[in-house]
Amino acid sequence: MLRIVGISEMYISSEPDDIIITYSLGSCIGVSIYDQKLKIGGMVHCMLPLSKIDPNKALEKPCMFTDTGISCLLQNFLNMGSSRANLIIKTAGAASMLDEKNIFKIGERNYTVLKKIMWKNDLQIKAEDVKGTASRTMLLYMNSGKTTIKSGGKEGELI
Repeated sequence: MLRIVGISEMYISSEPDDIIITYSLGSCIGVSIYDQKLKIGGMVHCMLPLSKIDPNKALEKPCMFTDTGISCLLQNFLNMGSSRANLIIKTAGAASMLDEKNIFKIGERNYTVLKKIMWKNDLQIKAEDVKGTASRTMLLYMNSGKTTIKSGGKEGELI
């Protein structure tokens, strides 16, 4: 079953028939996590880098922000018994969109926050399709743990 992750949302599954998908990863950052031992997968679609710009909104929608959204996704996996060693983490997005003068650098900042969270948690990103100017669609296939990216009319696996 197709499980759509909207902007500022997260979804976690253990159903082998599920395909988790998120659309329109421009400056937003999408992260898929798959626990290869427990066969649990999840995805988050974060829009803005830091929750401190609106702490009330972060409480209401933690996945809106990269710092709280990624932490929330990771915590859910740990609460379900995942070991950091079994997590396969992949990411896409962080493009420069609608910022021709490169003033806000939302994509770049989202990616920097993600990398800091990974470093603090002693985790590695296995594969990524980030930066540039293209919008991406990210899919996580629960039957295999495979993550693919669609962009510019093409689809390829993040390896």
